[in-house]
Amino acid sequence: MEINPIKGLQGTITVAPDKSISHRAIMLASIAKGKSFVSNFLMGEDCLSTIECFKKLGVSIEIKAGQIYIDGKGKYALKAPGQLLYTGNSGTTTRLLCGLLAPQSFSATLDGDASIRKRPMKRVIEPLMKMGAKISGTNGDYTPITIEGTKLKEIEYTMPVASAQLKSALILAGLYVQGKTTIIEPKLSRNHTELMVNGFGGEITVENNIITVNPGKELFGQEIEIPGDISSAAFFIVAALIIPNSEIRIKNVGLNETRTGIIDVLRAMGAFIAIENFRDGMEPSGDLIVKTSSLHGVEIGGKVIPRLIDELPALAVAAAFAEGITLIKDAEELKVKESNRIDAMETELKKAEVEVRSTSDGLIIKGGRIVRGAEFESWNDHRIAMSMTVLALAAEGTSRIKNPQCIRVSYPDFFDTLHLITRK
Repeated sequence: MEINPIKGLQGTITVAPDKSISHRAIMLASIAKGKSFVSNFLMGEDCLSTIECFKKLGVSIEIKAGQIYIDGKGKYALKAPGQLLYTGNSGTTTRLLCGLLAPQSFSATLDGDASIRKRPMKRVIEPLMKMGAKISGTNGDYTPITIEGTKLKEIEYTMPVASAQLKSALILAGLYVQGKTTIIEPKLSRNHTELMVNGFGGEITVENNIITVNPGKELFGQEIEIPGDISSAAFFIVAALIIPNSEIRIKNVGLNETRTGIIDVLRAMGAFIAIENFRDGMEPSGDLIVKTSSLHGVEIGGKVIPRLIDELPALAVAAAFAEGITLIKDAEELKVKESNRIDAMETELKKAEVEVRSTSDGLIIKGGRIVRGAEFESWNDHRIAMSMTVLALAAEGTSRIKNPQCIRVSYPDFFDTLHLITRK
């Protein structure tokens, strides 16, 4: 795809529905009693993989006019799949299903695409096995993974890293044990699973990063409206900040405090980002107003990292256009995403003549120089592809993005949304 610099971004948009919440809505509705209705569901490839897996597990799921109808029969109504559960490119589907399938009364095998087969599953498998799960993977760590359902026991587990996927897998498994499951996370990570379990009638308490799953609670069908994904909004936020003559409104964006690290960091860099029409609820949301801003480098690390881990590629682009040095640290988790995002961003930013150096756990980016268009690789990673698209819109000269179709896994309408607000 060829991309030329633009004169600005102007207008009002909505962004793709939240991917994390979309996954969890299908999973919890599938083990709840009664009918659930999910509106504004993300029709990306990752979330559709979750739907297909639960259909194979015997759940009645219908898609009508972009809305999802799920007829749940309760926690113990899932059925043995007659075939492989294919999770595509979705790490969320793969890891959370490990937790949900471990306490069932049947066996199942999970597998994904070439990218998933390279992503480590040990961090999920090990604590589940401490609960009594019977799980075997390729070389003990990778898909295909076979899960032999069995009765699980309660556990108190201190997580070695802040990971919403690991935490959520243990929560889903904990819904089936007789005693309390206690999970201690080192830093606050996204809490969509905790909020949604309680919204469906479960009982999870959280105090000082200690999550307790209380046993014996039945879940019941709900109506869920999914807000826009702040991880998807991140690309338009950064684009509006670095492209001159830009002012945009992004409507109905999820503003869960475990996900708004990008707003905090960009404001610290000098960004104009205002919030209007704030709405509270199971998942808070609101409108974001973003204007072109003069940015400066900052240090990004510590407790904020789990609150913006998926947005770091977009933040690296912002850093390339900011005056001074930006240090991204404590982000080793970037190495085990759809690509090694530390290596990917270093390689691609250097093509744009950005002064950048990778470290063992992040990047050091010196901004303020002219950023030039180039031919960029997507690394078959949707977030790298969208990040380099944003850079190309603000760079000098023509750019090309190879394999931009990987964006479909999280944001099928990304380029359509972009066209709506582009001033050429």
